Amino acid sequence: MASQSFTKELADSEDDPGLSSNTAEGSIPTGDVEKSTTANCSSFAPPDGGISAWLTVLGTTLISFGTFGFVNGYGAFSDYYKREYLSTYSPTLVSMIGSLQVFVLYVFAGFAGAVFDAIGPRYLVPGSGIVVVFSLFMLSLTKPQQIWQQFLCQAVLFSLGATFSFFPSVGLIPHWFSTKLPYAIGFLTAGASAGGIVLPIMLSRLIPRVGFGWTIRIIAFIVLFCFVVATLTVKGRRPTKPLPPFHKLFDFGAFRQKSYVLLALGCWLSVFAVFNPFFYVGLYGSTANPGSSLNPYYLAILCATSIAGRTLPGVVAIYVGRFNVMCISTLISSVLILALWYTSAAEANLAAFAALYGFFSGPFFALMPSCVSQISPIDKVGARIGGTYAFMAPATFAGTPITGIFIRSQTIDNFQNLILFSGVVSLIGTALLFASRFLIDRRILSTV
Repeated sequence: MASQSFTKELADSEDDPGLSSNTAEGSIPTGDVEKSTTANCSSFAPPDGGISAWLTVLGTTLISFGTFGFVNGYGAFSDYYKREYLSTYSPTLVSMIGSLQVFVLYVFAGFAGAVFDAIGPRYLVPGSGIVVVFSLFMLSLTKPQQIWQQFLCQAVLFSLGATFSFFPSVGLIPHWFSTKLPYAIGFLTAGASAGGIVLPIMLSRLIPRVGFGWTIRIIAFIVLFCFVVATLTVKGRRPTKPLPPFHKLFDFGAFRQKSYVLLALGCWLSVFAVFNPFFYVGLYGSTANPGSSLNPYYLAILCATSIAGRTLPGVVAIYVGRFNVMCISTLISSVLILALWYTSAAEANLAAFAALYGFFSGPFFALMPSCVSQISPIDKVGARIGGTYAFMAPATFAGTPITGIFIRSQTIDNFQNLILFSGVVSLIGTALLFASRFLIDRRILSTV
């Protein structure tokens, strides 16, 4: 069993009682983690299904669509901003809008997760929706060539609102599901991919007809609908409790657990590169094949296949193991960057890369939260998941601008330097993910 391989890690930490508790609960393989959780928390047994559970999945999927889906669609915003709306600013500065958007979303994730653990989703979801929709209406009023307005409305205000609904949604799913957890979280994260499909197409079709302002207002009304449905369907299962002192909001003890540290570091490096295709595949297509009819759709193709990549592997993970599926798929997506995106800028090649990368990068987003949940005590799942995203925040902020330095002048050679850098960093991150997996269980064919 994988728990046997954790004995050494646990023994190394015997001087830390808090770690022993965390590690003991977090050292169970995929097939047994739910049994251990039920035994240790008999008053809290996830039903693993039922009408309320799946309605909660529906609501959280809509939240994912309206929050992270908007973030995933930034590649379309970036292309439009660089060509027209913010054309007087450098491409790197424009890219930083998207990077700051993800950074703010991630950096407050730990706090949002801890607040969710205390008070549940009842007030967080509608409150978050109000802020998100307000930020979109403010974005619709921004003026061309005034980039500070995009930074304020799109990067800061939107993400502040979104983080208090998206990450609690991710932390809520383990309260409802055990064996089917990867599948349920896969549905939730697929909502983000769906948003990444719809938004780029809406931008490319609506802006020429109704202008930037009304395009954003239409998106705002769609997001409002998502939050109304989510408010009615998302339910918590645990009683509320007082919010702990600020210094106890974060589970810093997690960083004394070796498997968690390797997982967090692997995710940090992976996320440093994983968003680059989302942000740059369309711009690369426009540079390599100007005037191509496929250029506006590469991001939509990527996000479309990502829906399958965030749901189907969740089913496989139930039988094969969450860590196994995430590690292998992340390895494949890293190889695709180097073997397919790097080698040719032909239209067919870019379309194939977008389709394959979307599918194989999907499990990273879908299974990372459930992998964290697998090695965490149930009462700290929200804080652990949020803390992991917060730990990754600097990588999301630095990754895209740093890679953007490679393309100050948009040439094929400069893009290939960016792609090579992304692929190498992604491979290093993948190696750390595998290290975490083999620390849990060194057997190659075990279910982890």
